Amino acid sequence: QVQLVESGGGLVQPGGSLRLSCATSGSIFSINTMGWYRQAPGKERELVATITSGGITKYYTDSVKGRFTIFRDVKNTVYLQMNSLKPEDTAVYYCNAHGFFNAIAYDAWGRGTQVTVSS
Repeated sequence: QVQLVESGGGLVQPGGSLRLSCATSGSIFSINTMGWYRQAPGKERELVATITSGGITKYYTDSVKGRFTIFRDVKNTVYLQMNSLKPEDTAVYYCNAHGFFNAIAYDAWGRGTQVTVSS
């Protein structure tokens, strides 16, 4: 019911910045929360940040607090501004939408975008 397309990944040096974007389409009205997850090679997927549909409530995992910012625009595109990037931020980043459609909970995922932090 909801389609997500990520963009903005790439190669950046330590200390650099990137902005990821997640464009949404479909039954956008059904979305409660959107977020960014990441998965590094050999590791489990982990939650990075979330934002509620109204954009008021945000959550960040401890390792990115003060460096990453999640926000959304009027077109329901969700962004992840990543500053002061570290090599340990290297991962595939996935956009997620959580909501309810016909009273049934769902999770929608994008295909992911690669972020590599290396000198």
